[in-house]
Amino acid sequence: MIDTAKKQETCILVGLVTRNQNRDQLNEYLDELEFLAETAQAKCLKRFIQSLDHADSKTFVGSGKLQEIKLFVDELKVDLIIFDDELSPAQLRNLEKSFNPDGALGRNVKVLDRNNLILDIFASRARTANSKTQVELAQYEYMLPRLTRMWTHLEKQRGGIGMRGPGEQEIETDKRIVRDRIVLLKEELKTIDKQKITQRGNRGPMVRVALVGYTNVGKSTLMNLLSKSDVFAENKLFATLDTTVRKVVLQNLPFLLSDTVGFIRKLPHQLIDSFKSTLDETRESDLLLHVVDISHPAFEDHYTIVNETLREIGSGDKPTILVFNKIDAFKHVQKDEDDLTPSTRENISLEDWQQTWMSRMDARDVIFISAVKKTNLDNLREMLYERVKEIHIKRYPHKLFLY
Repeated sequence: MIDTAKKQETCILVGLVTRNQNRDQLNEYLDELEFLAETAQAKCLKRFIQSLDHADSKTFVGSGKLQEIKLFVDELKVDLIIFDDELSPAQLRNLEKSFNPDGALGRNVKVLDRNNLILDIFASRARTANSKTQVELAQYEYMLPRLTRMWTHLEKQRGGIGMRGPGEQEIETDKRIVRDRIVLLKEELKTIDKQKITQRGNRGPMVRVALVGYTNVGKSTLMNLLSKSDVFAENKLFATLDTTVRKVVLQNLPFLLSDTVGFIRKLPHQLIDSFKSTLDETRESDLLLHVVDISHPAFEDHYTIVNETLREIGSGDKPTILVFNKIDAFKHVQKDEDDLTPSTRENISLEDWQQTWMSRMDARDVIFISAVKKTNLDNLREMLYERVKEIHIKRYPHKLFLY
């Protein structure tokens, strides 16, 4: 785990250009990986890019590029090497041996992949017992097939006498301890799930609305504006992990609004599994507010990734309002009158936004806002009110309610 109590750690990023991933795509992924590293309080020094048909089965990048990376790491005494794709147990073992040979003067160069980095950030962001248990389970499930000698301190957690079988190696003891811990954590999460189900059942018959979207798109800021609450919001990835639920009243219609954990590309499947109770807020919602950061160059990919994740957890067919946020941060270079290149979208009005192709995505309700500047929020509230009212009337057609 990255230790933020000491000096800031330095890192390098490593990625592959393959037949399925060109250099532009890789640079975009590495931009996000660098943001993840910065969120974890690491300083990125350089990027290493290798072109291969597929990842090398032993070292991910091949022996030549590995030697180039090793020279840079040794010269600048780099603390972390972060790979953009998941490393297999064999790749991880080989890389650790290469960067930490015997007699390396006590230096320990840590090798991480994107999944491990995301898990580390989740661990640092977890605040409640629920999220801490979920993250710990995901970490142990990720760690189990990758156990190497660097984890052989684990047997100390169980004591020595009587705890090791005859001839059992330290690494086997570590694996047994991790498996036992996984079983215990799963039992704890079953108890948490039962408590969450009870809590959701006690909320009454009100319509449930869930904010979903890619990480760092402004969900928590929007939550604060709609519910007049003070949910933590920060310009960092995964600023909040624990689902926050607030009662909101628009005009005279009450409903529940929940702010869920943000999604991200290549989200570790261990997190999806362990965060079941958190994702249940999305599964059990009646309406989704899918927030998209339209100022991000890859907002279309983010939109697709969120939809794929929603389908994966069984929420892909729910009624949805598509909310394009951060229209104030949408930047393009203004072109001259005699410039015949395609038009840009600088200083676009709300009317102009409604005429763009984004307003017709999936034939859903679409709206353009700026949560920070509070632009077009009244129209969002009106649209949200109408959709919640429709659900309420269908659910309770005979219930007297003054709209």
